[in-house]
Amino acid sequence: MSARRRIGIGVAVAAAALVGSGASYEWIARQNAAREFPPPGRLVDIGGRRIHIDCKGNGSPIVILEAGADTSGSALWYPVAQAVSQRTRVCSYDRAGLMWSDPGPLPRDGEAIVADLHKALEVAKEPGPYVLVGASLGGPLVMLYTGRHPEDVAGVVLVDGAHPDQIARLEKASGVKDDPAPPVFRALASLAWTGLPRLLLPAPELPELPRGVAAGVAAYQAPSLHAALDEAAAMPTTLQEAAPFRDLGDRPLAILSHGKQWQDYSPAQQAGAGMSKEQFERHERAWAGMQAEQATWSSDSTRRTLSDSSHVVQLERPDAVIAAITEVIAKVRAPQKYRPPRKGDELSNSRAVRGPS
Repeated sequence: MSARRRIGIGVAVAAAALVGSGASYEWIARQNAAREFPPPGRLVDIGGRRIHIDCKGNGSPIVILEAGADTSGSALWYPVAQAVSQRTRVCSYDRAGLMWSDPGPLPRDGEAIVADLHKALEVAKEPGPYVLVGASLGGPLVMLYTGRHPEDVAGVVLVDGAHPDQIARLEKASGVKDDPAPPVFRALASLAWTGLPRLLLPAPELPELPRGVAAGVAAYQAPSLHAALDEAAAMPTTLQEAAPFRDLGDRPLAILSHGKQWQDYSPAQQAGAGMSKEQFERHERAWAGMQAEQATWSSDSTRRTLSDSSHVVQLERPDAVIAAITEVIAKVRAPQKYRPPRKGDELSNSRAVRGPS
């Protein structure tokens, strides 16, 4: 055997040993996470796999919290859920493959996510009417849920919610291509089983959350990567699926929009934006325009722009989110304010036809 061949075999053996050690490290880390950070809610079986749903408080309507595109799932709603539970019943949950929920079949688009949530609420015996609260990608998801189950939804809160047309319109405004699933994200997700992402990725900075909740998010970050990637890859489809549903009738609607300006971000955050100040400002004007459009989706809507918040409003301004939810709850509870649609009613899309392209 030549020296070159012996060296090649040695390198291959060493690499295999390294990968095997990393996989063992990751397996042990996941076992530790399951032991140290058990699910705070219930794991409900929706047909051979389980969805984690955490409900607390009492009263009607039940508030359903739908997270954005992230590995953190229900955890980012913690401050909001704690406060809202003092006013009515509130449920947060983890979509398939995120945090404590089992993975689901592909694709992880809006229709699949809405079907999972509907089944989880049914199995958990958490009946409507609901006030649906969607942050970022959760915005199109709650609009799609309302379109598919209009008789269950009494009100909506959009927390800097994504817009169905945002990919093309933001790219046109800023000149920067928006890839929901960039190559580095794909690479990290594919290597999650090796333990490498757990070593490379910094723990999420979540000072707004209790230490134990933030530690749980960090522990489950690597196992949640693949599900987050699957959702990101399906995001264009999810936005298309939600696009027809842009008219909530007279359902109460509250919209919160971020308004933090370029100069209010740190130099590191500005560099991470991947665009110049001028591109950023054009991007933000387009975003604000789409947020204003969303306020026309109900005949009973309010909108508030938060100049001191970035996109993660539920962490940076939970007080504003709580106030918006409380406002919608009060309107739903008002006598004769709301008549739930009958079975078979459809969510109108008339405003979508009139809206700008």
